[in-house]
Amino acid sequence: MTAPWRPSGSPDALRLRASVNRRIRDFMAERGVLEVETPVMSRAGNTDPNIASFSVEFGGRTDGAPRTRWLRTSPEFPLKRLLAAGVGDCYELGRVFRDGEAGGRHNPEFTMLEWYRVGIDHVALAREVADLVQACLALVGRSTSVVETTYGALYHAHLGIDAHRDDIDALRAAIADVVIDPEGLGRDDWLDLLMTHRIQPTFREDEVLIVHDYPASQCALARVRDGDPPVAERFELYLGPLELANGYHELADAVEQAARFDRDVGRRVKAGSIAVPRDEALLNALAHGLPACAGVALGVDRLLMAMLRTDRIADVLAFDFASA
Repeated sequence: MTAPWRPSGSPDALRLRASVNRRIRDFMAERGVLEVETPVMSRAGNTDPNIASFSVEFGGRTDGAPRTRWLRTSPEFPLKRLLAAGVGDCYELGRVFRDGEAGGRHNPEFTMLEWYRVGIDHVALAREVADLVQACLALVGRSTSVVETTYGALYHAHLGIDAHRDDIDALRAAIADVVIDPEGLGRDDWLDLLMTHRIQPTFREDEVLIVHDYPASQCALARVRDGDPPVAERFELYLGPLELANGYHELADAVEQAARFDRDVGRRVKAGSIAVPRDEALLNALAHGLPACAGVALGVDRLLMAMLRTDRIADVLAFDFASA
Protein backbone atom coordinates (compact mmCIF):
# COMPACT_ATOMS: atom_id res chain seq x y z
CA MET A 1 0.00 0.00 0.00
CA THR A 2 1.32 3.46 -0.94
CA ALA A 3 2.24 5.67 2.02
CA PRO A 4 -0.41 8.42 2.35
CA TRP A 5 2.14 11.23 2.07
CA ARG A 6 3.40 10.11 -1.35
CA PRO A 7 2.28 11.68 -4.66
CA SER A 8 -0.42 9.88 -6.59
CA GLY A 9 1.31 10.57 -9.92
CA SER A 10 4.79 9.38 -10.88
CA PRO A 11 7.72 11.78 -11.47
CA ASP A 12 7.56 10.91 -15.18
CA ALA A 13 3.88 11.87 -15.31
CA LEU A 14 4.62 15.20 -13.64
CA ARG A 15 7.44 15.89 -16.11
CA LEU A 16 5.07 15.11 -18.97
CA ARG A 17 2.51 17.55 -17.54
CA ALA A 18 5.17 20.26 -17.50
CA SER A 19 6.06 19.45 -21.13
CA VAL A 20 2.39 19.60 -22.15
CA ASN A 21 1.99 22.98 -20.44
CA ARG A 22 5.01 24.30 -22.38
CA ARG A 23 3.67 22.90 -25.64
CA ILE A 24 0.28 24.54 -25.03
CA ARG A 25 1.87 27.92 -24.36
CA ASP A 26 4.12 27.63 -27.43
CA PHE A 27 1.12 26.63 -29.57
CA MET A 28 -0.87 29.66 -28.43
CA ALA A 29 2.07 32.07 -28.77
CA GLU A 30 2.67 30.91 -32.34
CA ARG A 31 -0.93 31.88 -33.14
CA GLY A 32 -0.94 35.18 -31.28
CA VAL A 33 -3.40 34.03 -28.60
CA LEU A 34 -2.88 35.99 -25.39
CA GLU A 35 -2.49 34.20 -22.05
CA VAL A 36 -4.57 35.81 -19.29
CA GLU A 37 -5.49 35.10 -15.67
CA THR A 38 -9.02 35.58 -14.36
CA PRO A 39 -10.59 35.23 -10.88
CA VAL A 40 -11.01 31.83 -9.29
CA MET A 41 -13.76 33.19 -6.99
CA SER A 42 -16.82 34.98 -8.34
CA ARG A 43 -20.08 36.41 -7.00
CA ALA A 44 -21.85 34.40 -9.73
CA GLY A 45 -22.03 30.63 -10.08
CA ASN A 46 -22.58 28.16 -12.89
CA THR A 47 -26.32 27.75 -13.51
CA ASP A 48 -25.89 24.53 -15.52
CA PRO A 49 -28.14 21.93 -13.76
CA ASN A 50 -25.57 19.20 -14.43
CA ILE A 51 -22.66 21.00 -12.74
CA ALA A 52 -22.30 21.63 -8.99
CA SER A 53 -20.18 24.55 -7.77
CA PHE A 54 -18.22 24.94 -4.55
CA SER A 55 -18.92 28.08 -2.52
CA VAL A 56 -16.78 29.91 0.05
CA GLU A 57 -17.59 32.64 2.58
CA PHE A 58 -15.49 35.82 2.66
CA GLY A 59 -14.82 37.06 6.20
CA GLY A 60 -13.62 40.59 5.50
CA ARG A 61 -15.26 43.87 4.58
CA THR A 62 -17.56 43.62 1.55
CA ASP A 63 -19.18 47.11 1.35
CA GLY A 64 -22.52 45.50 0.59
CA ALA A 65 -21.22 42.91 -1.87
CA PRO A 66 -22.21 39.29 -1.26
CA ARG A 67 -20.02 37.31 1.14
CA THR A 68 -20.69 34.07 -0.69
CA ARG A 69 -18.33 33.53 -3.59
CA TRP A 70 -18.32 30.64 -6.03
CA LEU A 71 -15.24 28.76 -7.17
CA ARG A 72 -15.14 28.74 -10.93
CA THR A 73 -16.14 25.62 -12.83
CA SER A 74 -14.62 27.25 -15.93
CA PRO A 75 -13.02 30.61 -16.76
CA GLU A 76 -15.56 31.11 -19.54
CA PHE A 77 -17.51 34.09 -18.22
CA PRO A 78 -14.57 36.37 -17.37
CA LEU A 79 -12.83 35.44 -20.62
CA LYS A 80 -15.92 36.57 -22.53
CA ARG A 81 -15.91 39.82 -20.58
CA LEU A 82 -12.33 40.36 -21.75
CA LEU A 83 -13.40 39.64 -25.33
CA ALA A 84 -16.19 42.21 -25.05
CA ALA A 85 -13.61 44.71 -23.77
CA GLY A 86 -11.52 44.22 -26.92
CA VAL A 87 -8.70 41.93 -25.71
CA GLY A 88 -9.00 39.70 -28.77
CA ASP A 89 -7.93 36.05 -28.99
CA CYS A 90 -7.12 34.84 -25.47
CA TYR A 91 -6.72 31.74 -23.33
CA GLU A 92 -6.32 30.61 -19.75
CA LEU A 93 -4.60 27.49 -18.44
CA GLY A 94 -5.51 26.88 -14.82
CA ARG A 95 -7.42 25.05 -12.13
CA VAL A 96 -11.20 24.78 -12.00
CA PHE A 97 -13.47 23.20 -9.38
CA ARG A 98 -16.58 21.02 -9.52
CA ASP A 99 -18.34 19.61 -6.49
CA GLY A 100 -19.38 15.97 -6.34
CA GLU A 101 -17.02 14.83 -9.09
CA ALA A 102 -14.44 12.45 -7.59
CA GLY A 103 -13.52 8.98 -8.76
CA GLY A 104 -11.45 7.08 -11.27
CA ARG A 105 -11.72 9.67 -14.04
CA HIS A 106 -12.76 12.74 -12.03
CA ASN A 107 -11.15 15.02 -9.44
CA PRO A 108 -12.95 17.94 -7.75
CA GLU A 109 -10.14 20.28 -8.85
CA PHE A 110 -8.58 19.81 -12.24
CA THR A 111 -6.76 21.68 -15.00
CA MET A 112 -8.68 23.26 -17.84
CA LEU A 113 -7.42 24.99 -20.95
CA GLU A 114 -9.99 27.39 -22.36
CA TRP A 115 -9.48 29.64 -25.36
CA TYR A 116 -11.39 31.94 -27.70
CA ARG A 117 -10.76 32.85 -31.32
CA VAL A 118 -12.41 35.86 -32.88
CA GLY A 119 -13.95 35.61 -36.34
CA ILE A 120 -14.12 31.81 -36.72
CA ASP A 121 -16.85 29.24 -36.14
CA HIS A 122 -16.99 26.05 -34.10
CA VAL A 123 -15.88 23.78 -36.94
CA ALA A 124 -12.71 25.80 -37.61
CA LEU A 125 -11.90 25.90 -33.90
CA ALA A 126 -12.43 22.14 -33.58
CA ARG A 127 -9.72 21.62 -36.21
CA GLU A 128 -7.37 23.85 -34.23
CA VAL A 129 -8.06 21.76 -31.12
CA ALA A 130 -7.17 18.63 -33.11
CA ASP A 131 -3.89 20.28 -34.13
CA LEU A 132 -3.06 20.99 -30.48
CA VAL A 133 -3.90 17.44 -29.39
CA GLN A 134 -1.66 16.05 -32.12
CA ALA A 135 1.16 18.41 -31.10
CA CYS A 136 0.91 17.12 -27.53
CA LEU A 137 0.74 13.47 -28.58
CA ALA A 138 3.98 13.97 -30.49
CA LEU A 139 5.67 14.42 -27.10
CA VAL A 140 5.13 10.71 -26.47
CA GLY A 141 5.80 9.63 -30.04
CA ARG A 142 2.18 9.14 -31.02
CA SER A 143 0.19 10.33 -34.02
CA THR A 144 -3.49 10.07 -34.90
CA SER A 145 -5.89 10.41 -37.75
CA VAL A 146 -8.61 13.08 -37.49
CA VAL A 147 -12.20 12.31 -38.44
CA GLU A 148 -15.09 14.80 -38.52
CA THR A 149 -18.78 13.99 -38.41
CA THR A 150 -22.06 15.51 -37.33
CA TYR A 151 -24.02 14.43 -34.27
CA GLY A 152 -26.88 13.21 -36.43
CA ALA A 153 -24.62 11.20 -38.75
CA LEU A 154 -22.82 9.61 -35.79
CA TYR A 155 -26.03 8.31 -34.17
CA HIS A 156 -27.40 7.10 -37.48
CA ALA A 157 -24.19 5.25 -38.37
CA HIS A 158 -23.83 3.54 -34.97
CA LEU A 159 -27.45 2.96 -33.95
CA GLY A 160 -29.62 3.60 -36.99
CA ILE A 161 -31.63 6.30 -35.22
CA ASP A 162 -32.46 9.93 -35.94
CA ALA A 163 -30.98 11.77 -32.96
CA HIS A 164 -32.82 14.96 -33.87
CA ARG A 165 -36.32 13.55 -34.40
CA ASP A 166 -36.83 10.08 -32.90
CA ASP A 167 -38.92 9.93 -29.74
CA ILE A 168 -37.89 8.64 -26.32
CA ASP A 169 -39.28 5.17 -27.00
CA ALA A 170 -36.96 4.79 -30.01
CA LEU A 171 -34.00 6.03 -27.98
CA ARG A 172 -34.80 3.65 -25.10
CA ALA A 173 -35.01 0.75 -27.55
CA ALA A 174 -31.57 1.63 -28.91
CA ILE A 175 -30.00 1.33 -25.46
CA ALA A 176 -30.52 -2.43 -25.98
CA ASP A 177 -29.40 -4.63 -23.06
CA VAL A 178 -27.89 -1.80 -20.98
CA VAL A 179 -29.95 -1.63 -17.77
CA ILE A 180 -31.00 1.95 -17.00
CA ASP A 181 -33.49 3.28 -14.46
CA PRO A 182 -35.76 5.46 -16.65
CA GLU A 183 -37.19 7.49 -13.75
CA GLY A 184 -36.98 11.23 -14.50
CA LEU A 185 -34.98 10.86 -17.72
CA GLY A 186 -35.74 13.21 -20.61
CA ARG A 187 -34.90 12.92 -24.28
CA ASP A 188 -31.46 14.53 -23.97
CA ASP A 189 -30.64 12.23 -21.06
CA TRP A 190 -31.30 9.20 -23.25
CA LEU A 191 -29.14 10.65 -26.02
CA ASP A 192 -26.30 11.15 -23.52
CA LEU A 193 -26.67 7.59 -22.26
CA LEU A 194 -26.54 6.25 -25.80
CA MET A 195 -23.32 8.18 -26.35
CA THR A 196 -21.61 6.98 -23.17
CA HIS A 197 -22.87 3.37 -23.19
CA ARG A 198 -23.25 2.44 -26.86
CA ILE A 199 -21.23 4.82 -29.04
CA GLN A 200 -18.19 6.12 -27.13
CA PRO A 201 -16.80 2.69 -26.22
CA THR A 202 -16.45 1.90 -29.95
CA PHE A 203 -14.21 4.88 -30.73
CA ARG A 204 -10.74 3.94 -32.02
CA GLU A 205 -7.93 4.59 -29.56
CA ASP A 206 -5.61 6.39 -32.00
CA GLU A 207 -8.24 8.52 -33.70
CA VAL A 208 -9.27 12.07 -32.94
CA LEU A 209 -13.00 12.35 -33.58
CA ILE A 210 -14.72 15.72 -33.98
CA VAL A 211 -18.51 15.66 -33.55
CA HIS A 212 -20.36 18.89 -34.33
CA ASP A 213 -23.86 20.33 -34.81
CA TYR A 214 -25.73 19.03 -31.77
CA PRO A 215 -29.50 19.00 -31.17
CA ALA A 216 -30.79 22.52 -30.53
CA SER A 217 -31.94 21.38 -27.08
CA GLN A 218 -28.27 20.92 -26.14
CA CYS A 219 -27.21 24.44 -27.02
CA ALA A 220 -25.76 25.44 -23.60
CA LEU A 221 -23.83 28.62 -24.54
CA ALA A 222 -23.82 28.03 -28.30
CA ARG A 223 -25.63 29.70 -31.16
CA VAL A 224 -28.53 27.79 -32.71
CA ARG A 225 -28.51 27.63 -36.53
CA ASP A 226 -31.87 27.61 -38.26
CA GLY A 227 -32.62 24.62 -40.42
CA ASP A 228 -34.63 21.41 -40.60
CA PRO A 229 -33.87 20.51 -37.93
CA PRO A 230 -32.20 23.50 -36.22
CA VAL A 231 -28.84 22.59 -34.64
CA ALA A 232 -26.64 23.97 -31.89
CA GLU A 233 -23.30 25.15 -33.28
CA ARG A 234 -21.37 23.10 -30.76
CA PHE A 235 -18.67 20.43 -30.99
CA GLU A 236 -17.03 17.80 -28.84
CA LEU A 237 -13.65 16.25 -29.52
CA TYR A 238 -12.69 12.72 -28.52
CA LEU A 239 -9.38 10.89 -28.44
CA GLY A 240 -10.40 7.28 -28.44
CA PRO A 241 -13.26 6.88 -25.93
CA LEU A 242 -12.18 9.91 -23.86
CA GLU A 243 -13.99 13.19 -24.38
CA LEU A 244 -11.31 15.89 -24.28
CA ALA A 245 -12.98 19.12 -25.36
CA ASN A 246 -16.32 20.87 -25.69
CA GLY A 247 -16.67 24.02 -27.77
CA TYR A 248 -19.18 26.48 -29.19
CA HIS A 249 -19.80 29.08 -31.83
CA GLU A 250 -20.53 31.47 -29.01
CA LEU A 251 -23.92 32.95 -28.29
CA ALA A 252 -23.67 36.77 -28.28
CA ASP A 253 -27.32 37.63 -27.55
CA ALA A 254 -27.66 38.95 -23.97
CA VAL A 255 -31.45 38.52 -23.89
CA GLU A 256 -31.29 34.92 -25.04
CA GLN A 257 -28.43 34.19 -22.64
CA ALA A 258 -30.43 35.62 -19.71
CA ALA A 259 -33.39 33.42 -20.69
CA ARG A 260 -31.14 30.35 -20.77
CA PHE A 261 -29.70 31.22 -17.34
CA ASP A 262 -33.21 31.58 -15.92
CA ARG A 263 -34.32 28.33 -17.52
CA ASP A 264 -31.33 26.55 -15.98
CA VAL A 265 -32.03 28.01 -12.54
CA GLY A 266 -35.64 26.84 -12.82
CA ARG A 267 -34.48 23.32 -13.62
CA ARG A 268 -32.08 23.40 -10.66
CA VAL A 269 -34.83 24.48 -8.27
CA LYS A 270 -37.17 21.80 -9.61
CA ALA A 271 -34.46 19.19 -8.99
CA GLY A 272 -33.88 20.44 -5.44
CA SER A 273 -30.46 21.94 -6.20
CA ILE A 274 -29.11 25.32 -5.08
CA ALA A 275 -30.29 28.24 -7.23
CA VAL A 276 -26.91 29.86 -7.85
CA PRO A 277 -26.86 33.55 -8.88
CA ARG A 278 -26.54 34.16 -12.60
CA ASP A 279 -23.61 36.20 -13.92
CA GLU A 280 -24.95 39.70 -14.45
CA ALA A 281 -21.50 41.00 -15.43
CA LEU A 282 -21.43 38.55 -18.35
CA LEU A 283 -24.91 39.62 -19.44
CA ASN A 284 -23.80 43.28 -19.36
CA ALA A 285 -20.73 42.39 -21.41
CA LEU A 286 -22.88 40.60 -24.00
CA ALA A 287 -25.20 43.62 -24.15
CA HIS A 288 -22.14 45.82 -24.75
CA GLY A 289 -21.11 43.55 -27.60
CA LEU A 290 -19.27 40.24 -27.86
CA PRO A 291 -17.31 39.88 -31.10
CA ALA A 292 -18.24 36.91 -33.27
CA CYS A 293 -16.08 34.12 -31.91
CA ALA A 294 -15.74 30.45 -31.05
CA GLY A 295 -14.53 29.08 -27.73
CA VAL A 296 -13.49 25.73 -26.32
CA ALA A 297 -12.61 24.10 -23.00
CA LEU A 298 -10.14 21.21 -23.01
CA GLY A 299 -9.48 18.93 -20.04
CA VAL A 300 -5.70 18.81 -19.67
CA ASP A 301 -5.83 15.92 -17.18
CA ARG A 302 -7.95 13.91 -19.62
CA LEU A 303 -5.39 14.62 -22.37
CA LEU A 304 -2.58 13.42 -20.11
CA MET A 305 -4.56 10.28 -19.26
CA ALA A 306 -4.91 9.52 -22.97
CA MET A 307 -1.22 10.21 -23.58
CA LEU A 308 -0.21 7.81 -20.79
CA ARG A 309 -2.95 5.29 -21.67
CA THR A 310 -4.36 5.26 -18.14
CA ASP A 311 -7.97 5.46 -16.99
CA ARG A 312 -7.00 6.79 -13.53
CA ILE A 313 -6.83 10.56 -13.19
CA ALA A 314 -4.76 10.07 -10.02
CA ASP A 315 -1.91 8.85 -12.24
CA VAL A 316 -1.50 12.30 -13.83
CA LEU A 317 -1.92 14.44 -10.69
CA ALA A 318 0.73 15.29 -8.11
CA PHE A 319 -1.90 14.62 -5.42
CA ASP A 320 -5.43 13.46 -6.16
CA PHE A 321 -8.45 14.23 -3.96
CA ALA A 322 -7.84 11.20 -1.74
CA SER A 323 -4.28 12.30 -0.94
CA ALA A 324 -4.69 16.10 -0.98
